[in-house]
Amino acid sequence: MDLFAVAGAAARGTVALAQTEGTAPGLQINLFWVIVSSLNFLVFAAILYWLFGAPISRLLRERRERVEQGLRDAEQARQDRERAEADRLATLQEARREANEILTRSQKVADESRERDLAATREELERIRTRASAELEAEKQRAIGELRAEVADLALRAAGRVVGETMTDDRQRRLVNEFLAEASPGPSSERGG
Repeated sequence: MDLFAVAGAAARGTVALAQTEGTAPGLQINLFWVIVSSLNFLVFAAILYWLFGAPISRLLRERRERVEQGLRDAEQARQDRERAEADRLATLQEARREANEILTRSQKVADESRERDLAATREELERIRTRASAELEAEKQRAIGELRAEVADLALRAAGRVVGETMTDDRQRRLVNEFLAEASPGPSSERGG
């Protein structure tokens, strides 16, 4: 049904009752008081809305905004936490990779240092061995020279006693040296043999 049709029929009925007011002593509707009561209700509703409805609406709107802001902040915090966790994992992985690189480099440096030290030690040992061999050879040659000189002196004294005093000292030495040169192999044949 149409609301306006019902309202119109009620208004017509009210007007008809108002016109017959004096005829029937029953229920009477006074249109003036209906309009005044409706206006009073509207004014009272407006005052209530102004006193209570607007502040409550404002409080509810502010609360809804705070809740929405809290939800947005919570979502942002969740995203920040996920980003921080990802950054932490990436940083941890990078630190592990760098630690492995440093360990590898230090191991390589230690190996190279050990190899250098070993090579230097080998070189030093070779120098010491070569020097010792040279010193040994020089000592051998010196001992042989001293031995020859002593043998020459002994041979000269022996020859001087046998031959007598007729040979000169220089001539005796020359003869002994020639004899020793013929009798013993030289230093070059000793090194080779």
